[in-house]
Amino acid sequence: MNRRKFLNQSLLGFSGTLLGASLLEAFSAPMPKMKITKVRFYESPLSRPMVNQSMHIVVVETDAGLTGIGEGGYVDGIRECAEMVIGEDPTRIDHCWQLMFRGRFYPAGREKLHAIGAIDMALWDIKGKALGVPVWQLLGGQSREYIECYSTGAIRVPGGVKENAKATIEAGYRAFRTSVTDPGNNAPFVSQRMVRKTFEHCQQIREAIGPDADWAIDYHTRLDFPDTVRLSTLLEPLEPYFCEDLVRSENNAVYRELRKQVKVPIAVGEQHSTRWEINELIEQHLIDYNRITIPNCGGITEYAKLAAMSEAHYVGLTPHFTGPVSEAAVSHVCTAFSGPVMMEMAGLYKPDAIDYLPKVFDFRNGKIWPNERPGLGVEFDASKLKLAAEFTKRNHPITTFRRPDGSITNW
Repeated sequence: MNRRKFLNQSLLGFSGTLLGASLLEAFSAPMPKMKITKVRFYESPLSRPMVNQSMHIVVVETDAGLTGIGEGGYVDGIRECAEMVIGEDPTRIDHCWQLMFRGRFYPAGREKLHAIGAIDMALWDIKGKALGVPVWQLLGGQSREYIECYSTGAIRVPGGVKENAKATIEAGYRAFRTSVTDPGNNAPFVSQRMVRKTFEHCQQIREAIGPDADWAIDYHTRLDFPDTVRLSTLLEPLEPYFCEDLVRSENNAVYRELRKQVKVPIAVGEQHSTRWEINELIEQHLIDYNRITIPNCGGITEYAKLAAMSEAHYVGLTPHFTGPVSEAAVSHVCTAFSGPVMMEMAGLYKPDAIDYLPKVFDFRNGKIWPNERPGLGVEFDASKLKLAAEFTKRNHPITTFRRPDGSITNW
């Protein structure tokens, strides 16, 4: 045996003991050379009638026979993003992200980010499949055994808020989530009265779940500023896990004043997207939990950066509910994140009862459990959905400038 072969085998044996031989072999295997050849867009009946809660399916195809699945976006947004990455190497994920985000000169808005996110998660799916490992391995491996969840209507039983809150905790969820009360019957929304009614509901929730379980509330930006302060003050003794979207989201600076006046934990991000929209809230310690989700932020690539920024400033992740494929994508980032995490599960679908997704994410006892399936771990049956569009042509209408090292700069 020659010296090089001996050293290689010794290294494999030693490293295999630390990492697991199959994982080491996956990362040491040569990455197949690939190019993106086609992007398909399928209409999903689960999708909600808002672009930023699209659950349509996107499939990215390569000339190596590997495909990746994503979710989100709309036809025109997917078209523009697909035209930027056709012909690109799908394993250069951040490069593709920059092309889609900056390649038409104007920074992507929230609707286009949804489309970028759909394609981006498909690229991560491809890379994981090419290496034979789950995406969470590519992000650094497991930081947690499972991901705790809270329920937004995922558990429904006869009765009122007390019965549903108790049933949620008994089903294994970390927390029950409620919202500022709806006046009902299209009655006028009187902010002051809703504060009193909401507080009464929250008292019932705390009584139902006891002192050792958790609950959270979404203000839905419904309240005027003084009533937001009043409700938050009333709720403080009831110890909410977080209070979400206390005021309207257009002006982040309002949280500088709000933070001075309330002591409840604050969660913001449902109506935000990239790190540039929320960085001041995080860096100035104006919020405690980051609610941004995938694909709204632009996919796994951006969400991993948001998670790192959040961790650096002691902000936890409580991502907003999303579609089933996107929920799987979020769980991979959360699996590799070491800070506080609690994912939202809504009653929009049951992950084990979607005919076009034989496998999505592993959910049981109110928790998401990491699995070893390659890529996102999602299986897609295209025969169950309508193919709405496919894109095969590359189109870069303006010049893409690059630095000497090949990285992208702006037009």
